[in-house]
Amino acid sequence: MRTLRRTWRLPSARISLGVLALVALLAVAGGALAPHDPLAQHPVDMLHGPSAAHPLGTDYLGRDVLSRLLAGTGSSIVGALEAVGAAMLLGIVPGIASVWLGRTVEWTAQRAADTLMIMPFTVFAIAVVGALGNGMHQAMLALGVLFAPLYFRVTRAAALGLKQAQYVEAAELMGASRWWILRTHVWGKILPTVAVTTAQAVGQALLVVASLTFLGLGVQPPAPTWGGMLASDLGYLAQQPWAPLIPGAAIMVTVGALNILADAVRDSGTAAGDPRVTAPVPAVGTAATGPASAAPAVVDPGPVAPDSVAPGPVTVPDQVAEKEGELTESVASSPGRAPRTTNGHSEEAEQRVTTG
Repeated sequence: MRTLRRTWRLPSARISLGVLALVALLAVAGGALAPHDPLAQHPVDMLHGPSAAHPLGTDYLGRDVLSRLLAGTGSSIVGALEAVGAAMLLGIVPGIASVWLGRTVEWTAQRAADTLMIMPFTVFAIAVVGALGNGMHQAMLALGVLFAPLYFRVTRAAALGLKQAQYVEAAELMGASRWWILRTHVWGKILPTVAVTTAQAVGQALLVVASLTFLGLGVQPPAPTWGGMLASDLGYLAQQPWAPLIPGAAIMVTVGALNILADAVRDSGTAAGDPRVTAPVPAVGTAATGPASAAPAVVDPGPVAPDSVAPGPVTVPDQVAEKEGELTESVASSPGRAPRTTNGHSEEAEQRVTTG
């Protein structure tokens, strides 16, 4: 919760969340907000520019571009979220299990992650679609499998650092179960890292989904998607050179907002976990407000080199008193010398003068 509060205080995070909220609204209700039927063809109105009836113009089949852009938001966003959800399931669970379930599971999971990392996205997606059929779910499953090593490595790195923490070792020594330790001590610390990775992964998945639909994989025409609109507009650049900018701008704004949000969450998590980031301390010579104003402000000067400190006189009262007592006893007990008083005369001389 501290990380979320720090993130909300950042202006960039609020702006990106506003943009993403608008995109989410269009993804849910984009089809209902479309002014025209996104699939209705009007050959008479082919490749027309912006007008009152069609604010963003029409495409090569006379379909309204604005309606297709709004209706295609849901398919593009849902596809990216489906791919990221599959990647989280296939990456987070093996990443934590590789730390807590022994070397056999660790070696197997690492080799599987290394194998998936070297496979290209497009080739693997084409192979999966060719084997399972050309559909949205098949393409997103292939994309989620290829995104899983990202979550695996991030989760494993965070879990390795937490396993060596003293409070985790203390919980293990006290007999706590692994599930209780993971739920209480580990998952809460890994969650900010997973949130940052998710924000970045959704942006990457959105680009890959657009690329796959650009190639004709996943959502089939005439269903509108951002990538499909971009692919169809590239064939008519001579008539409408500005047409690809519309779906390209939608992709760019959404991915940019996700990246900005990821940076804000990462910075907030770093600030929340940094022990050096504390409340401001009043400077020396300034008055503090509140109940603690009576206490003087102390400013830590930081580490000082030993050579830069001049050695001062060190007095130990108890030791000095002990040494003086020993010296007095040794003088008093030494043969041939009479004890002296404060005036420098011996006690024996004073007795002679007194008895006179």
